[in-house]
Amino acid sequence: MMTEDNSIFIGNKPFMNYVTSVVIQFTTKGAQDVIIKARGKFIARAVDVAEVASNRFLKDQIKVKDIRISSEEFQNKEGRDVRVSTIEIIMGKI
Repeated sequence: MMTEDNSIFIGNKPFMNYVTSVVIQFTTKGAQDVIIKARGKFIARAVDVAEVASNRFLKDQIKVKDIRISSEEFQNKEGRDVRVSTIEIIMGKI
């Protein structure tokens, strides 16, 4: 079972901060799995983080184990119902 400690939420921070977080989870913290989570416009950035971490920094050490897609519904500031796409990319040691 995975703990929430191994989740990285993608947002507005510099791109390499997220890649570094993934690498640290696997190397320093000894995680077996790391979940990269993103919503809406940050989904493309989450995919890039997963690719850079697995192909450049931890080549032949980690891979994409699973990808979960979904959508969440909530009310925006104007009170309108909004649906936003979500993605979870589960990275794991090979």
